[in-house]
Amino acid sequence: MRSLTIFLIALLVGCGTPQDSHTNSPDSLSEEQLLRHTYTSFVDNLERDAYIYLPRGYDDDSSHNWPVMIYLHGDGERGDGKEELDYVMAYGPLYEAWVQKKDMPFILIVPQLHMFGRDGPDGPSYILNRTKEGIPGRLEEGTPPHNTDMPALQIFGPMQGAVADELLPDYTDYDNKFGWKRTDPDVINILDSILKTYNADADRVYLTGASEGAFGIWHYSSVYPERFAALLPVVGYPSVEQAEAVAKADIPVWIFSGGRDPTVETKYFFAGMNRMDELGATIRFTTEQDMSHDVWNRVYAGDDVYNWLLQYPKRRRMQKRDGAFYY
Repeated sequence: MRSLTIFLIALLVGCGTPQDSHTNSPDSLSEEQLLRHTYTSFVDNLERDAYIYLPRGYDDDSSHNWPVMIYLHGDGERGDGKEELDYVMAYGPLYEAWVQKKDMPFILIVPQLHMFGRDGPDGPSYILNRTKEGIPGRLEEGTPPHNTDMPALQIFGPMQGAVADELLPDYTDYDNKFGWKRTDPDVINILDSILKTYNADADRVYLTGASEGAFGIWHYSSVYPERFAALLPVVGYPSVEQAEAVAKADIPVWIFSGGRDPTVETKYFFAGMNRMDELGATIRFTTEQDMSHDVWNRVYAGDDVYNWLLQYPKRRRMQKRDGAFYY
């Protein structure tokens, strides 16, 4: 549970960072904090909140700038950004850091996607039937059972056999009506505010998300590629155009899919990844063959993805000016 903090301490010492509170025992560091950041949404000009998680040890060294991780949640965790904000805690990095008390050496930014009518009579059952009693909460002592204990077979059914290759589904109409794309530029505005307000490292801003949030990653990273050091999309694939934009921006990406996922099938990931590969992008692709759409439970519970992100500061990209190339 403390390995990520230890990893960051080693990284800081290796980089010659002043050895003050970060070299202390993890148990002597200041406690992690969960705060709300209020902003006005571009969508409807209404006030909303996003969760801000400050890591263990944040208060111990005002000169240290922490890596930033933005997490975009899935379809079922939408809400009003106020009374319903806790739904974003259902899974993902904030669930791991706050509910499961996993040391997370990042400032986490977790906004909430607007409902956009998904709670209407034709909305999905997982939104219409959700209750606040089902939101995981932080315990005074210990932690509740982890999401990885959920019986995937009972929830998602048996595995499905191989299917023939098909063209990518046209996701544009749904994305324009219901997706994170419609919130643009809210996420960037929140990021800019956090970079000004907190001890945050603008060269280590990472973007991750699951399902609907992963599709949001591809939108924001392809439109604002200069803002992100690395990407971690879980069960969400890019369009070929989005993949091309990310590859040309030289942003490392680790992509996850579920081998038995009937919602976002693995076969749809390859068109974008092939284009990224052609352009020489830094990509990793992992398919959890035994899992359905709930791949996020395994991905965010481990340490490997966070350690992978931390190795990538924002790359300096060469630009051509007056016939010469400069960083």
